[in-house]
This record gives sequence, structure tokens and C-alpha cells, in this order.
Amino acid sequence: MQNTGKSAIGLDGNVTALIGYPVGLLALILIFIEKDNKWVKFHSIQSILYWVAVTIIYVVLGIVGGIFLAISTTLGSLVFGLMGLLGLLSFIGMIFLAYKAYQGESFKLPVIGDMAEKWSNG
Repeated sequence: MQNTGKSAIGLDGNVTALIGYPVGLLALILIFIEKDNKWVKFHSIQSILYWVAVTIIYVVLGIVGGIFLAISTTLGSLVFGLMGLLGLLSFIGMIFLAYKAYQGESFKLPVIGDMAEKWSNG
């Protein structure tokens, strides 16, 4: 899959794909309005799936952390510390994905990237 020029919003495809990672609302809109540039649509879908996965992990860790906090302050603190680390790693991951998109690469995440590729072509 190649970056084939302009996106539906008139920007170059690599710029649009880059913006879609930190600005989830744009990625969500592009899923519905992008008809011609499959590369931009792939990155938009991958961005949404990435943030959905991060959010689900956060919610699960929050619930587990709350339960552990009720049992032991130390265990709860460890889980909430893990959530802080996940926040940092998800931010670094978002920057990495945005950089790869700007470079014109179709970097696919495991599982999520395959889903995004299938949905962007379908």
C-alpha cells in the first residue's frame, strides 16, 4: 500500500495520516469520508484501533487497581504505577506510528494492523 497523494481533506496523505494518530477525531472522520486514498484510510483505522486497545487496557487495569487497592495499598499502587508506564508507552507508540506515517511507511501493528488493512480495502 503506497501513499498516493492527497487525502479527502486536501492535505498530503502523509501529513493527514500523521495528524490522525494524535487527533483521534480526525482519524474517525477520515474513516467515513476517505474514499480514494486507501493508505490514509488504513492509518486512520489503525489509529482508532490503537487507541481503543489502549483504552480497554486502561479500563481493565483501573478496575484491577481498584480491587487491589481495596486489598492492599501496595498492590494498588503497583497497578496504578503500571498504568502510568502504559501511558508513557502508549504516547511513545503514538509518536512512533505518526512518524512512520509521515515517512510514507505502512507500518502495521500486530493484529490491529492486519484488521486495519482488511477494513481499509473492504
